[in-house]
Amino acid sequence: MPTARETILAALHARLSALPATALRGDVLPERVPTVGLLILRDGEPGEPDVTLSPLRYHYQHRAEIEAVVQGADRDTTFAALCASIGAVIAGDRTLGGRCDWIEAEAPRPVDLPIEGAASLKAAVIPVILHYSTADPLA
Repeated sequence: MPTARETILAALHARLSALPATALRGDVLPERVPTVGLLILRDGEPGEPDVTLSPLRYHYQHRAEIEAVVQGADRDTTFAALCASIGAVIAGDRTLGGRCDWIEAEAPRPVDLPIEGAASLKAAVIPVILHYSTADPLA
């Protein structure tokens, strides 16, 4: 049986997979970036939970990350559209179908990555905060 954490991350990955960009989870950056962009969901860190005792619940603010990568001549426009589409997916269902209490993204931290002999990549890490509670930190 999957844990609450895994269920939430799988639901987020499924939502990202509905976008035109290729969505991977926990993979390395491939040699080729699709023209519509690439997203890599990193599981991140659940952090230290707040605990309530009656009933016992662990309340997490889990920091996952989405790496967004585009390449090509029009990479700035493609990158902006990709970030906007991620924001729309998150805003469209802030509970991931009731799997978590709330999901929110932070502003991307963009960077240009030069590639020898090819068009440079525009990439960013987009932190995503997943708020959820569970009765067991291992479940």
